[in-house]
Amino acid sequence: MQANWSVAEPGKSALTALEDGSAHVVQSALSQGFTTLSNGQIPVAKHFAQVNEMDGFFLTARTADSDFSWSKLEGSEVVLFGGGQPLVMFKYACYKAGIDFNKINVVNVGGAADMDKAFRDGKGDYVQQQGPFPQQLEADNAGSIVAQVGDQIGPCGFSSLAATPEWLGTDMAKAFVRAYTKTRIWMNDTSATEIARTQQEYFPKIDRAVLESCIATYQKLGNWTPHIEITDAAYAATLDIYEYAGGLPQRYDYDQVCCKPPSA
Repeated sequence: MQANWSVAEPGKSALTALEDGSAHVVQSALSQGFTTLSNGQIPVAKHFAQVNEMDGFFLTARTADSDFSWSKLEGSEVVLFGGGQPLVMFKYACYKAGIDFNKINVVNVGGAADMDKAFRDGKGDYVQQQGPFPQQLEADNAGSIVAQVGDQIGPCGFSSLAATPEWLGTDMAKAFVRAYTKTRIWMNDTSATEIARTQQEYFPKIDRAVLESCIATYQKLGNWTPHIEITDAAYAATLDIYEYAGGLPQRYDYDQVCCKPPSA
């Protein structure tokens, strides 16, 4: 069976594709379920497998700083995402690092591409980015990575795969799980060089060496663990993060948002 993939249109939730039947599986985040439940609704999808079990964002400074500490962010201008999970996670990382987020001079300019351009144009002392943007900044001598947000937070349910309960009961779902499990193992056992070679076409504006460096860093961080299930511990950590951010009216049970992958 041949699979097809696509990117959700700007401003359109990937979950809409499940609702209208145009997709069987979507990449999402556990917070989608939190938001739906907090609005008094039952989620149409179950999050059944993890994508990243660590926050994959980096902090990049204008120059190298071997003595960097998170305390240096207080009083500095930092280009950050204006909301959503990247900001929630960043605030929690600041808490874990023992600094006051409110003492940071936050610069909001828009999405990922806007943030990259703003930093390159001279805005901010630091910028929050997901790979491979920061690695490309380094390659272009436009910045230097000084920290990984995931190191501060630890394992959590960062991003995930979601599908309807009906589809998860099908043979197609079992076949998908078999293929996805093999891919997770491949992502950990294969060299970053080989992975970058196979993924280059999806990143046409990123240098091959930059992509390789990013993949190697994520492998070392533990983003793509071999197990695919969203563990109870990772789920609980995500609840802690959103509870701290004030966006969680109650701690929802695991089975309200997630389910274990269908048996292959």
